Amino acid sequence: MKIGYHSSHEQFKPSDLLRLVQRAEQAGFTAGTCSDHFHPWSDKQGESGFAWSWLGAALQATSLSFGVVNAPGQRYNPAIIAQAAATLADMFPERFWIAVGTGQYLNEHINGERWPSKADRNARLRESVDIIRALWNGETVTHRGLVTVDEARLYTRPAIKPLIVGAAVTAKTAEWVGSWADALITTSRPAAELQEVIDAFRQGGGSGKPMFLKVQLSYDPDKEKARSGALEQWRGNVYPNSVMTELRMPGHFDDAGSMVNEKAFEEQVRISSDLNQHLDWLLEYKAMGFEQMSLHNVNRDQEPFIDAFGENVLPKLV
Repeated sequence: MKIGYHSSHEQFKPSDLLRLVQRAEQAGFTAGTCSDHFHPWSDKQGESGFAWSWLGAALQATSLSFGVVNAPGQRYNPAIIAQAAATLADMFPERFWIAVGTGQYLNEHINGERWPSKADRNARLRESVDIIRALWNGETVTHRGLVTVDEARLYTRPAIKPLIVGAAVTAKTAEWVGSWADALITTSRPAAELQEVIDAFRQGGGSGKPMFLKVQLSYDPDKEKARSGALEQWRGNVYPNSVMTELRMPGHFDDAGSMVNEKAFEEQVRISSDLNQHLDWLLEYKAMGFEQMSLHNVNRDQEPFIDAFGENVLPKLV
């Protein structure tokens, strides 16, 4: 089982994230993931580096495998994503995978196009995935639908194609993702809700395919610091997906987060100063069948988290 360190571009400068992911590898983390945003979730987070530039550096600076969650179709033409992923996969064979989702208004509105309905975003994503795969197969692609590609051919293609992982938060989306994705990635939440997502993915065609989990947690030796740090950085990120995808600017997430109930927040983000408690939570996720867990410590104190988990938690998970 791979245990990944999640590099949050919304919270840290790319130069800091490069240093942190190197430290994570030294501590025993065996994989990495990162976000791909134009805006942060919150003005309090305050960063948003370009993931694709950073990924090349991170893959060169470590021996870890990496995945990125991307939304092709609006901010990015899928032909560009096919080219970017192919380049990384050529340089770093079998160390890169791409997760794809329908995105958030927060990031995609910057090109001035309208924000489509969820049904149209799903259809657009499916078109984008088909275009990416066709380009990786060496086809010349012309497509005019919810996305447009005109006579595109990818000349540099990887010998081993990256996995295309479907990102899903709800059971309904997970069932749909199971029909076309190579694997599933979802986010941590109460076990019953998470099991619904897993079951839907398998029923939709995902049986036997890998499953990845992004775990949102907050660790600090001081529990109050773990709680306050999580609330300060991440309290606007725990709303239902139907809300998260529709807010337009980071300040809107801050406004919404000001009304979040702390008890409800702690159902979505695992907060504790007890490393054994964190281990128990992660072992519960492992038992659900995930091949990789990417740990996102949502507070700003990353070094104590990396070192403590590397020494006391990771060896008991593999």
